[in-house]
Amino acid sequence: MKNTEGYESDLAAIRATMERSAKFMSLSGLSGILAGLYALVGAAYAYYVIYYPEPPFGFRLYLGTESAIVLKLASTASVVLIMSLATAFVLSQQKARKMNVSIWNKPSKLLFINMAIPLATGGIFTAIMIANGYYILFASSTLIFYGLALISASQFTYREIRWLGISEIGFGLLSAVMPGFGLVFWGIGFGLLHLVYGGIMHYRYDR
Repeated sequence: MKNTEGYESDLAAIRATMERSAKFMSLSGLSGILAGLYALVGAAYAYYVIYYPEPPFGFRLYLGTESAIVLKLASTASVVLIMSLATAFVLSQQKARKMNVSIWNKPSKLLFINMAIPLATGGIFTAIMIANGYYILFASSTLIFYGLALISASQFTYREIRWLGISEIGFGLLSAVMPGFGLVFWGIGFGLLHLVYGGIMHYRYDR
């Protein structure tokens, strides 16, 4: 008969197998780190476009009449998002191969759907705000909807994603309260938070 340690080992193996079948475990922490770097570069470019050589605080009231600047900022945010998603896909695919699992399975499909709905809603909502000249809440809305997307998708992957989503929403709300610091909060939310959480996930799950 098996001893207690043998049964505990079997139960741990069964639990791990069930978790892999129910959750998308191929998400790469390194992709989070790179997404943070992309966002910091995007924030630096936005600072140069809006404020340079002044400090990145306050809100330029005449920004609403400068459609070229608004277009550059929206394009920069879109490029950061596309590069981040593409990097996450490529690195997760590599990790899935190492784990000998398929990247396109039931958990990954559920993760994609649950993340895509809040992201698409946030993108449409932000586009409507821009079209109506409400630029001051751009940073806040993108942070909040991104946070909601992460929380919605977190039930199908690592638990750290949920806390990242909560943190994004927190900084989004702070940005709404202090819109003059929108660029700063945007850089923290999409840049520094991704570096922190990506580093944690890379240390825990990628090695």
